[in-house]
Amino acid sequence: MSDSTIRSLKRGVSVLQTINQNNGLKPSEIAAATGIPRASVYRLLETLEEMELVIRDRSSEKWRPTLHTKSLSSGFRDEDWVCQVAIPKMIQLGRRILWPIDLMTMREYRMEVRESTHSISPYAVNHGMVGRKLPIPETASGRAHLAFLPPEESEEIVRIIAEERNEPLPLILRDGPLARVLEQTRQLGVGFRREDYVSETESLSAPIYHHGKVVAAITIIWASTAMRFDRAYDLYHQDLLATAGAISGEISALAGVTQMDEPRA
Repeated sequence: MSDSTIRSLKRGVSVLQTINQNNGLKPSEIAAATGIPRASVYRLLETLEEMELVIRDRSSEKWRPTLHTKSLSSGFRDEDWVCQVAIPKMIQLGRRILWPIDLMTMREYRMEVRESTHSISPYAVNHGMVGRKLPIPETASGRAHLAFLPPEESEEIVRIIAEERNEPLPLILRDGPLARVLEQTRQLGVGFRREDYVSETESLSAPIYHHGKVVAAITIIWASTAMRFDRAYDLYHQDLLATAGAISGEISALAGVTQMDEPRA
């Protein structure tokens, strides 16, 4: 093996390790962290992408390790499946229903918009959603999380939220007691939002599972003036659950998990 080949290999490993350790980086950040010239970083990223070891997050322009990077599994994070699994499925669903779709994850007792198809939806109702943090109890995705998490974990989250809001338990929302809303969510099989929080839109949200635990949710948002909630539920909830199930199954397959629990419709 020539010296130039060894040097390229070392640089490639350095880039891959740096991306993994920092939960994704932009090329300029990789260059600064490794001391490798930016032009070389771009070439190495292209090679690593061809090997299916890294993937570019189109919304943030950061590069992240893929689920195939078994050698870095100790530093791998569940969110790294977003680019290679969730986004393609969201785009497929969005092309069928046309309404925008958000991928939501829970972070610091808020629901964060991780990815969104608002930019490509002909019926987009909001833009610049990625990165926004929304309340858990009032959102369809938050309700999908709370309803399908283990009861003790769900109750602890609700307790912390109540303390932050300085509100007594049980939490009472505009559309009723949270406990009743979560029971309705379990009956429907999806989280829902009607009149609460944002009056101009309504939404449905299905949980995504990894290792049998809710790790995210995908949410369909539509204009409340365009369609009644019951009609939207009839049209979309099965498709939404199927898409969430497909994402869960693909994560399972890529991560080498043989079984994953799913919600009941």
